[in-house]
Amino acid sequence: MLKVIIPRAQCGMAGFESPAAEYKQVGLNLSELLIQHPEATYACYAEGDSMIGDGIFSGDLLIVSREVKVNNGDIIVANLHGNFICKKIDTRRQRLNSSNNEFSTYQLREGEDFQVEGVVISSVRMHREFKKEL
Repeated sequence: MLKVIIPRAQCGMAGFESPAAEYKQVGLNLSELLIQHPEATYACYAEGDSMIGDGIFSGDLLIVSREVKVNNGDIIVANLHGNFICKKIDTRRQRLNSSNNEFSTYQLREGEDFQVEGVVISSVRMHREFKKEL
């Protein structure tokens, strides 16, 4: 169980009152916070720059649910021609969109080897390389 300090740390301040001034210890289970359907959830690492506009950077840990229904505009992990990809899905136009203008939209075609593997529920920014393999 992770110990959490309730007051939020303000980014960009030159100094702030000690967190201990309002310290209250509560338990926080990251699995409970990040995973709604444990039996249908997996984690994977993001690779590349195509989703930086949505705050997903290379090396980030993605929490992906197979339980959640795919909605238009969701960020998904999918298998496209044997390659795992992370894109924003446009279900109306059958397109896969990146959130970085340097990458083009991919138009899905009928009969194409494409399978949604889940919806990205959250991402965790890894500020240091994670040494343990998943």
